Parts: sequence; C-alpha cells; structure tokens
Amino acid sequence: MATSPCSSSGVSSSSSSGLGADAGLEIRTRSVEQTLVPLVSQITTLINHKDKPKRSDKTLQAIQRVGQAVNLAVGRFVTVGEAIANENHELKEEMSVACIEARRAGETIAQLTDVASLDHPESDSHITIFTDKTGVVKAARLLLSSVTKVLVLADRIVIKQIITSRNKVLATMEQLEKVSSFQEFVQIFSQFGNEMVEFAHLTGDRQNDLKDEKKKARMAASRAVLEKCTMMLLTASKTCLRHPDCESARINKDGVFHRMRLALEQVIEIVTDSRPNGENEMAPNSIYSGIKEFKNKVEGLRENLYFLSKENLSTMLEVILEHTEDFTDSAYTSHEHREHILELSKQAKMELEQLVSVWMQAQNQKTKDLMEDLEVAILKMCQCMTELKREVHSAATSLAADLLKYHTDHTVLKALKITGVEGNLEAVAEYTCKLSEQKEQLVEMCRLLRHVSGTEPLEITCIHAEDTFQVTGPQIISAAETLALHPSSKIAKENLEVFCEAWESQLSDMSLLLREINDVFEGRRGEKRVYLSLPRPGKHNANLKALKPVKLDTEEQAKIAKLGLELHLLTSDVDSETEKWEDQENEIVQHGQGMSSMAYSMYLFTRGEGLLKTTQDLFHQAEIFATEGTKLASALHALSDQVRDDDKPLLLLEAEKLISLCKQLQATAKASAQGKSATFTKVDACILKTRNVMTLLCQLLPLCCKLLRKNKAGNGCLKPAPPWKEDRIRTGTNARIPERRVETFGIKSLENHVTNMTFLESK
Repeated sequence: MATSPCSSSGVSSSSSSGLGADAGLEIRTRSVEQTLVPLVSQITTLINHKDKPKRSDKTLQAIQRVGQAVNLAVGRFVTVGEAIANENHELKEEMSVACIEARRAGETIAQLTDVASLDHPESDSHITIFTDKTGVVKAARLLLSSVTKVLVLADRIVIKQIITSRNKVLATMEQLEKVSSFQEFVQIFSQFGNEMVEFAHLTGDRQNDLKDEKKKARMAASRAVLEKCTMMLLTASKTCLRHPDCESARINKDGVFHRMRLALEQVIEIVTDSRPNGENEMAPNSIYSGIKEFKNKVEGLRENLYFLSKENLSTMLEVILEHTEDFTDSAYTSHEHREHILELSKQAKMELEQLVSVWMQAQNQKTKDLMEDLEVAILKMCQCMTELKREVHSAATSLAADLLKYHTDHTVLKALKITGVEGNLEAVAEYTCKLSEQKEQLVEMCRLLRHVSGTEPLEITCIHAEDTFQVTGPQIISAAETLALHPSSKIAKENLEVFCEAWESQLSDMSLLLREINDVFEGRRGEKRVYLSLPRPGKHNANLKALKPVKLDTEEQAKIAKLGLELHLLTSDVDSETEKWEDQENEIVQHGQGMSSMAYSMYLFTRGEGLLKTTQDLFHQAEIFATEGTKLASALHALSDQVRDDDKPLLLLEAEKLISLCKQLQATAKASAQGKSATFTKVDACILKTRNVMTLLCQLLPLCCKLLRKNKAGNGCLKPAPPWKEDRIRTGTNARIPERRVETFGIKSLENHVTNMTFLESK
C-alpha cells in the first residue's frame, strides 16, 4: 500500500469550526491532524467571514484564492485515497464513494467562491459575495464528513495490517513451540525473524504517529519487550531442544513465549484503542499526581469557596498520605527520609484543619480579615505539600542512585555464570537467593520512582521496568539451574548470557530513566538538539534566489515513502547508539547526532512534513549532511592515532568509505536538474545516498566505542565505559528513553539475529 500522511494515521478529528456532524471528534494521531486541521482552518475562514452586504475586489480575490486552495488540497487528498482504494478491494467501494463526495464538495466550494461566476456591474467596485451562504456551509459539512470517512477507512487498513502482522507472528510462534528438530527450528525461526521485522516497521510508524503520550509510552514498553525477547526466544528454544527432558529449560522457554504474547496483545489493545473484556484502563496513582490535583483544588478556593466540599479535600489528602506509606514502610528508605516524611504528613493534616476552619468561616462571612487568613492558610497548605513532594523525590532518587551504583559490577550474575559452568548446584542455589533479594530491591526502587516520576509516560516506564525485573529475575534463575545441570552445554551457557544481558540492559535503562525523572523535577526536559541548516538567501548559496522552489506532489511522496521510512529507522538506530556513549561531548558522538537530526528532517520531507518545504531545501540539507559526514571522517582519523596499530587499518578503511559516500552525496546534491522528472530523480538519489551514509554510521559508532574501550587501559585520557554498558554496546542492544525520540524496536538487531543465525552444532 502506498504510504501517505493519511494512511498511517489513527482516526478521529476535532475542529472548532462548528460545522456540525463531524465537529468535536478527537484527533488521535499527528498525521490526521496535519491532514485535516489545515483544511478545517481554510473552510472556517470561508464560512466565518463577516456578514457585510458588500465586499471589495481585494477581499473577494482573497476569498476566491482560499476556495481554490481548498479544492486543490481536496484533489490531492482524494488522489491518495483512490490509490489506497485500488489496493484494498474490501474497502474499495466505501472509499470510492467518500472520495467522490469529497471531490464534489471541493468543486462546489470553488464554484461558490469564484468571482467570475458572480453577476455584477463592471463599474461597481463593491460586489455581493455568497448570495446563498447556506450553500457554502452545506458543502463544507459534506467535505469534512467525506474527508473524515476517507481517513477512517485508511486508518482501518493500517490497523488491519498491524493485526494481520501480529497474527502471522503468533502463528509462527506456535510452530516454534512445537518443533522437535534443530533444522526445522532454524527454518521456522528465520521466517519468524522476518515477520517480527515487518511487525516492527508497522508498529514503529504507528507509535511515531500517536499523539497520546501515555499510549506512546505503553507502545514503547511493549515493543522493547518484543525486541529483547526475540533473542531470548532463540536461545531458550535451542536450549530446550538440546535438553528436552530438563524442567528448568522448559520453564525458561515457556516464560519467554508467555511474555511475548502479552506484549503482542498490548500492542493490539493500543492500536485498536480497546481493552480485553471491556476493562477500563487503570490510571496509575502516584504521589506526584495526587499532590498536583490536591494543590489545584486548594488554590481553586480563591476563586470559588463552594466548588468542593471539605470531605472531598480531606479524602484527597488521605489518599496522598496512604501512598507515602510506600516510603515509610519500605525497608530501603533511610531513617532520615522516613522521619521527615512522617513529620510532613503530620504537618499536612494540621495545615488542612486550619485551612478548613478558615474556609468554613469565610463561607459564612466574607470579611477582609477572613479572606486574608484564607490566603495565608492556602499558601501554608501548598508549601507543606511542596516540601512533601520534594522529600519523597529525594528519598526515591537517592535510593535509586545508590542501588544502581551498588549493582553496576554485576557480582551475582558473574557468580551464577561461573558456578553454573562448574556444575555447582549448591552455589547456584546460594546465588539465586541473592539475585532474588536484588530483584526485590530493584522492584521496590521502581515502585517508589513511579510515585515521583512527574509525568504519566514516565510512570508507565517505571511500571514496565518493575515488570521487567519481576520476570527476568526468575528467568535468569531457571537458565542458571539449566546450566548447572548441564555444565558442558555451550547453548545453555549462551542462554544464561542472554538473560543476564537483558538484566544489565534494564539496569542501564534505569540510569537513563533516573536522569529523565530528575530533569522533570528540576524543570529540564532533555530534548534532542535540533540542527537547523535551511538555506538563507544570500548567505549559503548565491544562486538560491534564481532557483525555482519545487514541492513533491502526492504521487511522488508515495513513490519515495518506503525509502523515507528506511531513513527514519536508521536515524533511530543511530540515536540509540549515540546514547550509549558515556561521554556525550565526544566529537564523534556530536557529529553522529547532527547527521541523525538532519537525516530525520529529510525523512519528514518525504512525508510532506517538517522544516524542509521544497526540493531546494532538501538538496541544501543533503550538502550540509555530507559536510558533517566529512567532519566525522576527520574525527575518525584523529581516533586512529590513539588506537593500537592492529586496529588502525579497519578504522581508516571505514573513514575512507565514509568520505567516498559523502562525496557522492555532495556531487548529487549540487548537480543541476531541469524539469519535474529530473528533479524527482535527484530527490530519490539524495535520499538513497543519505540512507547509505546512515547505514555506515550505524556500523561505525559501535566500532568506535569498542576501540575506545579496548584502548582505555593504555590511554588514561579516554573515559572508560561503566561495566554494565560494555556487553550492551558489544551486542547492539538498544537503550531507550521513552518520550524523547522515535522508537524503532531494534530493527537492525532483529535482522542481524536472522542473518547471523546458523545451524546448531553439537554442544
């Protein structure tokens, strides 16, 4: 199916135009908003004109231009809708009818706003417009109704694609569970890997399109589970096949399959906006959200003394203080924090009593003194809640920082691997108890962090982290038991490694999450830097003014959509790699981030979005991108002077590849192109060559990381990576910060799993 802004979107739109039937619907995705809202704005401009009997020629011409713009926009929109209809026969009839209605309504609006069709004397400089305004309103309603129908139908196709992809994954998973030979397993897993890549593409695009940040966070969590579990499924299944009578191996494998099914189901719930058995989604209750709502209610008393009852306010405070018991009852909360939280809870009750007393008096007698006393009581109540919020934040984040620091050496995991290989069942049992204790600590940490996370998406991420520790802990234990029972089994050893890496990965993610939570608390939101390199006439290129700016039409956008999506996925892989670097000021990282940001703006151009509006903008961006790539190559040459002699040739070879690709891109971007066809060919070539550079960048970043680590022992100026990050960088596992960027759910790593998988030899 041709990808278009409307075909990758969720449905439902809202407008303030007051046009009746289709007004007031919720916009759930960005693509629908970008498609529908400008149209609503233009229509509103037409029908909300002032009801003056006479209009100047200038005003009439302006209204006519709006009417024509609406008609042209609808024509382009309908062309895409008709293309979608031709590729989806089950919805062809409905889509065709909606497209015909939209086209007819657009043409009607153009006719009703056509100055030439109005009968007026040549000498009259003021003429009557919209002799039948109801006709325009009727056409506008029909247009919005039909456009919304097209969007609804297009969205149904996207949802169906995701559900179909999920069903294929589930069917192949069932086959994987039943296989009894290695050869059959490898064959089916190869198919499974390809299906997971397809599912990743579909859900990644959907996640990027969602407007609801909570749904985005839930989708990110589910897709992170699927990414990590894919490799677990491979090794757990191979272990079970190698040791079919081992109960712990079976338990290990069953746990992975169960978790993947739950994640797949949650993705479908998000996509279809439904819950199983009609359940309502439970909103997570946190101390932060409770305090925020409570303070809003208290401050609302300034405007209205009667809008809530004292019982209501007392209940809200009781709920907040009940939640603080999660801190005061926790064995991991320090004595100092516990005492401060208890003191502030007691003070909050006293402040509320004083507030209610003054508030009740003010309801009966609004004297100046009483209103001043009420203001003081409100301020003292809010100040107390702010101090309570600060105290629980300090308790949760200091605990998290201490635990993450304490567990970075992964002593227990290392011991499990050693004792497992030794076949020492008694020692394995001892260390599994220690891992269980560690799991309880980390689960408690996640619960407390959820209370202070500050935003609903971060709350969801904390819940996901809690679930991950709860599930992964027992899986590591079953994998360790299997290895201890079969100490000479290479596949059992590999399986334990994979589950330990998942644990280490989650610990690393917690460090990033903790940073996000602190950023929110301190009023910083760690937004990705934006690299703006649009041409400024007279500065970057003397010939820019002479060049005619050209935009891609819908047909051209549809042709280039697949290439654009590939570029999009690569930018997310590069973002993931750069975030693994401890030293974010490293020159290589900074060039990589800049190139990723520019490549993302080029991807947006293929969708008709973003800051690059014309083909000339794109070509200039490609030149800047290539220049940045050349600077990165220089940084690689500088790095080659630091690394060992046997590593230099590989690094220099990659640097030369990068220089060659950037020169090709620069030559393409600067080449002249006359005519529409040649211009589009040039656009296609620029995107393709940018994709090639980004593909190389995905390989370069982990290579540089590896060489820096390898060299750190002999070069004190290089900053060593923390131990818990080493294996993750080596294996290419993606670290994620939900909220800050687009997720791609490890497309590259999944494809590598499929490509690199070999038949299992005797182990």
